Amino acid sequence: MPISHVAAMAFERVSRLASIPALLLIAVTWMASAVQSGAQSLIRDPDIEHGLRELAFPVLRAAGLNTNRVQILVVNDSTFNAFVIDYNAIYVNYGLILTVESPEMLQAVIAHEAAHIANGHLARRVENLRAAQRKAGLGTALALIVAAAGGGEAAAGIAAGTQSASLRSFLAHTRAEESSADRSAASYLRWAGISPSGIVALHQKFAGQELLNTVNQDPYMRSHPTSRERLRAAKAIMDEYGDQAKADQNADYWFARVKGKLSAFLRSPVWTMRRAQEESAKDIRLMREAAAHHQNRNLSKARAAIDGALAIRPDDPYYYELKGQILLENRQPQEAIAAYGQAVEMAPNDALILAGYGRALLAQGNTKFALQALEKARARDYRNARLMQDLGVAYAKVGNTGMASVVTAERFALQGRLADAGIHAKRAVGQLPEGSPGWQRAQDVLIASERLKKKKRKRK
Repeated sequence: MPISHVAAMAFERVSRLASIPALLLIAVTWMASAVQSGAQSLIRDPDIEHGLRELAFPVLRAAGLNTNRVQILVVNDSTFNAFVIDYNAIYVNYGLILTVESPEMLQAVIAHEAAHIANGHLARRVENLRAAQRKAGLGTALALIVAAAGGGEAAAGIAAGTQSASLRSFLAHTRAEESSADRSAASYLRWAGISPSGIVALHQKFAGQELLNTVNQDPYMRSHPTSRERLRAAKAIMDEYGDQAKADQNADYWFARVKGKLSAFLRSPVWTMRRAQEESAKDIRLMREAAAHHQNRNLSKARAAIDGALAIRPDDPYYYELKGQILLENRQPQEAIAAYGQAVEMAPNDALILAGYGRALLAQGNTKFALQALEKARARDYRNARLMQDLGVAYAKVGNTGMASVVTAERFALQGRLADAGIHAKRAVGQLPEGSPGWQRAQDVLIASERLKKKKRKRK
């Protein structure tokens, strides 16, 4: 089976720029239209997201951020990048996670992005975007949004022909913010007791990798300081404060587990089986082998491997969740429900585990309890498009077509398909009692869809 197909059955994927509340923020309609054609997606997996929370917790706490509110989400992109676009999430490309060589490097990335949130850069960036839009027109504003999301080449193409002075002004702000974020990140790592060597190693990855020779670059047309500048600054921090951090076995474990789970589903089973033998933690090795056997559609070996991991960590809800996934995707819904049930008992508030449990109940035909589990999951995580799809099916099966239309509208909105979302939202508004919670949710999506239509008509 091609890896792309295997990855699709292993992870939940939803469109980037996906929160429903975010869709109603100022200027979001043209933001959605800008990224819709080339929208990337998220890889949603409870084990991976828990591991990233473990790594991020001391960093977010040091930054003064709410450790329960700020999520670390994985972008389905192989490039070396991370970014923030709202106050509730830090986005990290899977390519970066698989490339960095230590937990300290990944924590340095998280610290830098956390600094953008803690230092208020997002709010100032919105104001700067407004100013750029007024000065140079929509083209520059769209380019800056694409650049903020990592699409540098696309941004350069969109920005071509716009007024250079306004773009320079905006980029001067972002360069200053990047330098500030680097300094803040170093402070967070120091306060959290994490080695700042990760910052140095991170910038060594970037050093010398600019697309053009620095002699030929206009330093005022860059959104970041050069890699060499950042490397020098990182080394200066190391020289000033030294490295007093102690080894962190918890960080080492979860870093290995996150990378192991990602690579096991994104790379070939042959690669996984060969490299899994190098894994020092036996349970992680068995988890990776279970994923490889699952990709090869060998249920007996996959089951034996994940049971072996559970024998080592019997109270681990994420291994029970993987067992449930393996069983469900091998058309064993009753056994999958039992495995997911164990996971839910151990982690009752994990939205992704609840979503998997609801999916298994739905496959088994227990729609009433599936609906309860899926609604509970949605209340905790509105970014999950696969969950919305399952929820729509469940509502349709119980005859509640109004709510089925609501969640379908929200699912399309999550995917950046606001025109389709508007069709279903309008249908839901006509079917649900006026003023009810579902009616209000449909109205929110409908308003966003109508705003996008108006923006498109004005541009014609």
